[in-house]
Amino acid sequence: MSSNRPPTFSELYSAYAAGCLDPAFALLVETQSALRADIAETVRQSEVIAGVLLEREDKAEMADGAADRALAVIDDLEVTRATEDSAARMAGKALDEILTLPEPLRAKALDAAGSTGWQFTSPGIRRLRLDCASDAEVELYRIEPGAAVPRHTHEGYEATLIAAGGFTDETGSFGPGDVALKGPEDTHQPVADPGSPCFALAVRDGGLRFTGAMGLVQRILGA
Repeated sequence: MSSNRPPTFSELYSAYAAGCLDPAFALLVETQSALRADIAETVRQSEVIAGVLLEREDKAEMADGAADRALAVIDDLEVTRATEDSAARMAGKALDEILTLPEPLRAKALDAAGSTGWQFTSPGIRRLRLDCASDAEVELYRIEPGAAVPRHTHEGYEATLIAAGGFTDETGSFGPGDVALKGPEDTHQPVADPGSPCFALAVRDGGLRFTGAMGLVQRILGA
């Protein structure tokens, strides 16, 4: 993500189609595509364009056994996901909500829940840190209905995808499949909508800066 401005949606989709999008943002795009048919179609069209451009490039020889290795990786991923799903179901009701999330977010969340677990951040709010092999911060938030994220701004830029439920802040309401883009100039306080918990996938290239009492605590702790 650019340090000077947030990316546009078209830039994200084009970079994804070209295979050069950061893994954290690729997770966001793939999950959004699973939630919204219009985004899936936009990504498909971008992939068609990228494919046409690729066809015009000089072809490179494939290394011996490359195709077999690629198929083996795909098989391993499918086995891993099946194993994760089975383990999650045996864990009981605590992970039922994660199992309703779309892929590929569900697999990432199951892995994080099994390794590090949910962390308490403030009343009604928990988070999972997701490992996406990226320099970006990637977190899944679970926000109870009516719970408010402490008011904050951002050191860099943040893209937040609503995976389930919804939240409302000073700029509007966001539901499943919507993405909120925020930057250092934005200060907001998301509040989860009534009814069911909000699950929000946040990808950012800088930390959060809280205001008010939370900001004072943050400064005292030197965070």
